[in-house]
Formats: sequence, structure tokens, C-alpha cells
Amino acid sequence: MTALPAQRLGRSGVEVTPLGFGAAPLGNLFTPLDDEQAHDAVRAAWQRGIRYFDTAPHYGLGLSERRLGAALREYDRAHLAVSTKVGRRLDPADGTGDDLANGFAVPATHRRVWDFSAAGIRRTLEASLTRLGLDRVDLVYLHDPDDHAEQAFREGYPALEKLRSEGVVGAIGAGMNQTGMLTRFVRDTDVDVVLCAGRYTLLDRSAATELLPAAAERGVSVVLGGVFNSGLLADPRPTSTYNYTQAPGELLGRALRMKAVAERHGTTLRAAALAFSAAHPAVASVLVGTRSAAEVQDCADQYTTPVPEDCWRELRETGLLPREEEPS
Repeated sequence: MTALPAQRLGRSGVEVTPLGFGAAPLGNLFTPLDDEQAHDAVRAAWQRGIRYFDTAPHYGLGLSERRLGAALREYDRAHLAVSTKVGRRLDPADGTGDDLANGFAVPATHRRVWDFSAAGIRRTLEASLTRLGLDRVDLVYLHDPDDHAEQAFREGYPALEKLRSEGVVGAIGAGMNQTGMLTRFVRDTDVDVVLCAGRYTLLDRSAATELLPAAAERGVSVVLGGVFNSGLLADPRPTSTYNYTQAPGELLGRALRMKAVAERHGTTLRAAALAFSAAHPAVASVLVGTRSAAEVQDCADQYTTPVPEDCWRELRETGLLPREEEPS
């Protein structure tokens, strides 16, 4: 299938498709899957025109990177974009036990070490390239530097800037679940892009206060993750999670009301969630974590499903969506 139309990240030469493949599930996020299932998911993404694939060492202690790299080898490298992340170095461990405390159903073969030093950045990236089987990645993010701001800004960011100037990577940025530090990256550095997870959705629009306006003003692209808020906006039910924990009752009720509105207008809550997050002019791509070919197909179907204006109108009129935040 023809690729979805691509958009350039900031002032870089890296282009990504507006719908991206989040590869955390390929690292056995919460529950295991096998190599064939992982490969089928990547193949389905390619067939649906997705050309942007995001991973990280953190995802399954390197398993996501290995699986993604293996699956992408059958495709033309010139026609896809791959991003990974730095800041969590993987050091060998004794392999006893599992990694479920960190969310991944894999043996504890390594331990994560926070490291935003210049040497750590290069060492981590080199290891990622080996696992991916690539000689380069298109984009590198500083991964969750929340508690390591000083080192991330003093050492980690300059190291990425140097890698970009050397042509080792095409674009650089930071990825987090918060907006405050990402806004600082946008305003105080020369990043090309920031990855913001869970903070610009139908249920949490906090990124609209400062981050998205700052990015638009500075010409920095935004990639959004977590647009389903870890499941609540995909399939709201009493067992749904929100930000990886049990969904609060008030938010569950709000999501169920949104779902009812969407269905009254012949669409789905998933389609509305994707359309809302993708519509902001600063947003270049929306990443969705998918663990099977069926989930990829559903995600692509929802992304291309029109959301009628009457649906947005009812969401606004009922107070479920602020009037000033309707998709354009």
C-alpha cells in the first residue's frame, strides 16, 4: 500500500507518517507475544501505509528493538523512519526472575541504569543499533528524564545535538509523560521534536496550555503517544486502565458518555480520540501501541473513519469537550 502522507519534523530532514507504530507491545508489554505475532503486526502496519516506527531499550529490555529490527529488514530502509530512545542504559544481570515490575513479561536478563551522560548516550545508542540491526536511526529521544533534568540538559541534550551535527541521527528530541519539562526543551534547546504521552487526549488536554502553543511558535514538531490514555479511550469499562492504573470512576463515566455520543453519530470513541489528538497543527504524528495485526488494522481503520461535525458539536454542547478545543 502507498505510504500515508508524511510530515517533516521541525527543521530536520526526517519525515514521519501521521500515524505511527508504537513498538512497546513488541517487548511483551504486560503479556507475552511470540516473534511471529510481532512480525505480523509490523507487516500489517506497513501494508496500511505506516512508515514511522518507535521503540526503546526500555521496552522488554531490548526485546522490542530486536523484534522491530528483524521485522523491518524486508522493507526499503529509505522509505521508513525509526526512532529509539536514550537515557536508560541496559547492563547485564543474572537473568533470574522477570521484569513484570517494570511492565514487561520478559526474563530479567538486564537491569536499567539511568544515564544521561554524553558517554552513556553514545553507548546506549550503539547498543540499540546493534539490537535493531541498523547502521542508523532517524530520530533519538531522551527518554523520561523527569528526575534527571540537570544531567539531561547539561550533558544528554548536547550529546544528541553533537550526534545530529555529525549526521549520526537526523532529528533529536525528548519523550515524556509530562508537559512542563517538554516545554522547557522546546523553549530552551534546539530540539526538532518532542514526544508527549497521554497529555493531549479527549480526557487530558494539559498539553494545550503551554506545550503545544510553544511548539507551534518555535516550529518544533510534536509526536503524541498514549492518545487512548492506556486503554480507557479505546474500550471504557470498569476494568479499564488510565495512565497504567485503575481508571477513576469519574473519568470512566466521562469516557462512557463520550462513547455514547460517538456511537449516536455513527462513529467510535477510538476514531474520535485519534482524530482529536491528530488535529492540532503542531502534531506531526500519533503513535499507537499495537501488539497484533488485528489491532493494527483496527487502529488504521479508526484513523481513517470520519468523525461527523455533529459529533463534535454534541461533545461541546454537553461539556465533554471545551468549545475552544474542537478539531479543525
